[in-house]
Amino acid sequence: MKLLDPTSERRPSARVALPRPETLAGKRVAMLDISKPRGDVFLDRVAAHLQRLDIETERYQKPTFARVAPVELLQQIVSECDVVIEALAD
Repeated sequence: MKLLDPTSERRPSARVALPRPETLAGKRVAMLDISKPRGDVFLDRVAAHLQRLDIETERYQKPTFARVAPVELLQQIVSECDVVIEALAD
């Protein structure tokens, strides 16, 4: 699988995807709203489904979809959660 970073890089960086957990049981899931229209609707539905499965979720939001997430926000997510679901919608 080849992943591309949508930021303005002239050449994509070589990055290895992190392994996915086998299960979300016992994990805290970060729900990252990138501030695109209706992304919150998507995350609401995913969070409701995960909560029915007794999976803990935390909600975060980027200030704007036009820029990468602030380093402070990313550090907060990493320190508080195990997995991230990022909403991209329109």
